[in-house]
Order: sequence, then C-alpha cells, then structure tokens
Amino acid sequence: MNKQAAHQLLDFIDNSPSPWHVAISAAMALEKKDFQRLDERDAWKLEEGGRYYVIRDGSSIIGFIVGNDDPIKYGFRIIGAHTDSPGLRVKPNAPYTKGPMVRLGVEIYGGPILATFTDRDLSLAGRVVIKTGDVPTDIDSRLIHFEKPIVRIPNLAIHLNQGVNQQGLKLDHQEELPLVLSVLQENLPAQQQFRMLLADKIGVEADVILSWELQVFDTQPGSFFGPDEQFIANGQLDNLASCHAGLCALLDDQVLNPKTTNLIAYFDHEEVGSQSNKGAGGSFLTDVLERISLAMNLDRESQKRANANSFLLSADTAHAYHPNYKKFYDDEHKAIVNSGPTIKINAKQRYTSESISEALFMRLCEQAEVPYQKAVHRTNLACGSTIGPQISAQLGIRSVDVGNPIWAMHSARESGGTLDHHYMIKAMTVFFAN
Repeated sequence: MNKQAAHQLLDFIDNSPSPWHVAISAAMALEKKDFQRLDERDAWKLEEGGRYYVIRDGSSIIGFIVGNDDPIKYGFRIIGAHTDSPGLRVKPNAPYTKGPMVRLGVEIYGGPILATFTDRDLSLAGRVVIKTGDVPTDIDSRLIHFEKPIVRIPNLAIHLNQGVNQQGLKLDHQEELPLVLSVLQENLPAQQQFRMLLADKIGVEADVILSWELQVFDTQPGSFFGPDEQFIANGQLDNLASCHAGLCALLDDQVLNPKTTNLIAYFDHEEVGSQSNKGAGGSFLTDVLERISLAMNLDRESQKRANANSFLLSADTAHAYHPNYKKFYDDEHKAIVNSGPTIKINAKQRYTSESISEALFMRLCEQAEVPYQKAVHRTNLACGSTIGPQISAQLGIRSVDVGNPIWAMHSARESGGTLDHHYMIKAMTVFFAN
C-alpha cells in the first residue's frame, strides 16, 4: 500500500491549523520549486514558463505556471479548493469569568458537528493584528499557533445529563460552547490575562494588540488506523486534502514546464458561502486570470476564447458510504473509501459535473491508471455545494466536481482511505500534464 502521499497530507494538515497557516504552508512549498511571490498592488511582468503565486488577505492563495503554448488554443487548467474548515472562532471580547474560571466566548463558523469538539485537546491558531507606529496604517499581521492544548469544552457528567445517550448531546450555543481557558489570576482581569497570553506567544507587548481572528483546532496529530493502516484520521481533511493534492500535482516534475497555464486556486470562506473579497464568490480568480491574460498580450476577446478552452477541477471531499448508516445512501451511487476519486453529481447544479466534464475526468483517471467512482445523494436528502458552481458561472468555464470520500465530514476528527490521496494526486497530475 502506497502511504507516502497520505503521510505528507497528515503533516501538511498538522502544520496548517488555520486558513492563514494553509496559505503559508502552500507558499513555502511553492517557493521550494522557485515560485515567485506577486503583490496585487504591483505591476506584474510575467514570463513564459514563469512560476508565480499571490496571496489575498493572508488566507486565499493562487499559484500558477505560465504555459509555453498558445493560451487561446489551450486555455487555463485550474484546480480549485478551499482553505477554511468548519469549527469555532474566538469572539473579539472573548475572555470573561464565570466564578473563578476564565472562559472564551466563541462563534460557530460554518456547520461543524459541535459534539465532536467536546472533551478534546483543543488549542488556538490564526492571526493577530498589532500596531507598529503612530499612523493609523501602521499595523502588522502576525500568525499565531499554540501547538499545545490550552482550551477545552468539558462535557457534563452523565449523572447530570442522564438522557444524553438517548437524545444526543445538545449544546446551548451561547452558554455551553465557551472554552475553558484557565483559573482567574488574582488582580489580573480576564481580558488582560488573555492578551498577555497572545502577546507572549508572538513576542510583543500586550498593549499593541488590536484585533485577532483565532480558530479552535484539535491538537491531536493525524494518524493511520486499521490492521494495515488502510485508513487515515485528522481534522480538516475537508478540505486540506484537496489543497494538498492539487499542490502536489502542480509541483510534480513532469508538469513544471507545461504547454497550458496551470493554476491552483484556494479560497477562504467556502464554509460560510464564499461571498467575500477573498472567497470563491469574489473577484480573486477573475482578477488573476485577467492579469495573466494581459501579461500574455491577450485582448478582451482573446481572454474570452481562452476561458472557453479552459477547465476547472472543483475539488472538495465527498461523503463516504458509512456501513452503520445505510439508509442515508443511494445503493447505486455511493462512494467507498480507498476506491478512488469521486465524481459528485447533482441535477440541481449544486455540483458542476455534467456529462462532458464527467467523461473528461473519467478519461483522466483512466490515463492516470487510478479507479474512479460516481456519487449522487439520495433523492429525499438535501445536497451540499462547493466553490465550483460560483466559479464556473462567473467565468463561463467548464467544470467538474470531484473529491475523495471521507467519514464524519465537519467533525473535529474526520477519517478516510489511505490510498485515495495517492489516487487523487495522480489524476490531478495528469490533468495538468495534458
């Protein structure tokens, strides 16, 4: 069993506990292959065969290689994914006391399975903004990552919640989700105590901290399980598995000198609808494609012709068939772990897959010599969506929605098949190589 790709994925996730860390992890990997960072505020001078990347607001990243052949004929090859994961985010005035305990107030981000965040070794990661001078624009953003567990959501004892096994764990979002941080220190207000904790971690004085965006994450490292380690478990498989697979494909030696212009486009805010300046519903990808086209001396009509010859792989995880819950799956259209990439199909266009794009991805898998499967929700169950429909509609680019099947999607601890990540990388590499 080929486990190397899965090992690398688990390490990537462990080093990327927030969307801001995902972008930096991807940027570091790109720079090792001589990708040059661009700034949206500067004029771009791009060269044929050049390797570049650009980050918008710290947590969305696009990396690309300028193709060597006619862009009108070959278009753009794009793998799209998202850097964010559902969970809990720390409020601005989060620290407060209940009796002798300091707690942190949180908001729910996206649609997490809240019960899975209880009784786990949790910590905080994200970015902190500090003032660096007297002018209002003198601010700086610092990444922060507490590697060791510092917060927790302890469960209520079953003696006090005797119906929990019959009724399920139900948490009041305002009163029962706050994180236990510490015992209140004498003569030190909770707000100041928390600011000092952040300041010490990033090496500044507490009074220069202005604001923060902090994500709660599970500190347990990724792992293999099963007699032959045929399964993997970690937080944020949705959707860092797709981010890592696309990154590996773009950096593969056989596609570092492509005839097509190849891009990975990873967006924040997918889990809350993508409607932001750095979300898939925003202008980030459109802006980058237009600037690439201008650098390649394409007029507006030529840009549109290039788009018409382009293809998007919208990559996000799929729901794996769960043997304990058979009633939630269509027997003819279920996705099985370790059985290859899944083509996600929905007649209401919650996914972008249609017969042509579906067939093209099938051919890619055949060329890559990896299995593939097709998944459709039960007709009496609602279907989720991805970044695919928004990007495809904006740009008029043909698209297919694909992903590896996982269990417990949106849990603090998701799981899936060891082989599937290897399969997806192979398929994406062939996509960029054609």
